[in-house]
Amino acid sequence: MRNDRRLLLSAGIACAFFVAFLVGFLFISRPEQRLLAAAQEDIQLKPAPELEGGKAWLNTAGPLRIKDLRGKIVVLDFWTLCCINCIHTIPDLAKLEKKYANEVVVIGVHSAKFENEKNTESIRKAILRYEIEHPVVNDADMKIWRAYGVNSWPTLAVIDPEGNYLGQVSGEGNYELLDRVISKLIEIHKKKKTLDTKPRRFELARFKEKGDSPLFFPGKVLADEKSNRLFIADSTHHRVVISDLDGNKIAIAGTGKPGHADGDFAEAQFDDPQGMALDGETLYVADRKNHMIRALDLKEKSVTTVAGIGEQDRENRHRGGPALKTGLNSPWALLIHKGMLYIAMAGHHQIWRLDLKRNFVEPFAGNGREALVDGTLAGSSFAQPSGLTTDGKNLYVADSEVSAIRSVSLDGKDTVTTIVGQDLFEFGDIDGVGDKVRLQHALGVCYVDGKLYVADTYNSKLKVIDPLKRECRTFVDADTAGWMSNPIFVEPAGLTYAKGKLYVADTNAHRIQVVDLKTRKVETLKLKGVEAPKTN
Repeated sequence: MRNDRRLLLSAGIACAFFVAFLVGFLFISRPEQRLLAAAQEDIQLKPAPELEGGKAWLNTAGPLRIKDLRGKIVVLDFWTLCCINCIHTIPDLAKLEKKYANEVVVIGVHSAKFENEKNTESIRKAILRYEIEHPVVNDADMKIWRAYGVNSWPTLAVIDPEGNYLGQVSGEGNYELLDRVISKLIEIHKKKKTLDTKPRRFELARFKEKGDSPLFFPGKVLADEKSNRLFIADSTHHRVVISDLDGNKIAIAGTGKPGHADGDFAEAQFDDPQGMALDGETLYVADRKNHMIRALDLKEKSVTTVAGIGEQDRENRHRGGPALKTGLNSPWALLIHKGMLYIAMAGHHQIWRLDLKRNFVEPFAGNGREALVDGTLAGSSFAQPSGLTTDGKNLYVADSEVSAIRSVSLDGKDTVTTIVGQDLFEFGDIDGVGDKVRLQHALGVCYVDGKLYVADTYNSKLKVIDPLKRECRTFVDADTAGWMSNPIFVEPAGLTYAKGKLYVADTNAHRIQVVDLKTRKVETLKLKGVEAPKTN
């Protein structure tokens, strides 16, 4: 989660020109200068630590060992599935895997932050949701993490074709560096005849995933009682499904293939759509992986882009600009209030807003540092905000990485406060009042009649919070619904309200759950006329 862009070399690198190449592209801190000095003395490299201690291997038929990968350049990706920086690194790794398909093997080392992330099934679902196509080991006890001296997510470690450990780099945005390092390693080991260019094939999890749901990891859902419509971000099918509140199909926007294309519903493309907001007959969509805001004209059945440049902006946290000329960073949730479209900018750890009349987008709350800090709009800090709702006076935020629910004033008071939640590493499943409450990576929040309903994602529960009393209690789980033998929620990520019911995006179960607020009865919405896209 820290983006410090530093290369840590564990020993010497035999080729002095390779060392010079690396130095030319990185800022070197004092400890690293000492290591580089040792490298220039031609000290022999140390063998990479073995990949031992993992609980399970995924996306492959069995465990992998460093010695079995001799001849390949190996990139180890130390990640955790909640982390936005880790999520941003996955497309870079996919590009490297495609470019160097014959020379490089990427292995994900999943070293969990949250307790729920130690579960192998949660990791398997994340592999499918993020469309990862390389082996992943569940390093639940962080044994591999410690063996490689890792201290932040994400960290990428490089192993040469002779099984030697070269070093590691932390943070996101390291594609160009790794590209150059891999290219130089290929040059060196072709000359040494130690490079294996025979492609390796792995047994991917997606070939085993079965199910009859037309949805695939729906991330968010939006109900509109007035028009009797339900909008579903069918995220990993890369489309938006529109039905009535009973599940009868109205329309589908998106081909089902990831990409970015405006046009009519049948031709338009999205890439991991998430949060939505409705303004009359215009539906705004946070097109997360495209780092854009898209607008769906529900009458004309067409899609246009209204904000973002189609590329991630990692640096701009303090200034706005014309909406179509300003880069965004993983917009995750949307909400409209008085002509402003508020954006949970997960990648910047901020709340932004888009002036729909001026077509101008800018930061609204948060200084961009990943933390839980209350105070003024400009002085406060968030940590991967992922859900938004409002009571008309306050903007409530599901601040996922700090497992918190935050309140942001919309009435000019210039304040950010915390309702429940403590810090980046304070999480759990504890009902109660105030500082005693613990959630676990909550992604969704919905205001109804003075209460906040929360998708407590990694606890797979719905919680209800009184924002004035700061009182939190479990609203629905397996016990309250009487479903002891079957989970009624599997990492729900979004929720919305209409006609006395909560509609819940039950993400990892590929479905929409409907909860009656009075009886707490839970039913699965039956989508009629909606099929999975044929392109997947």
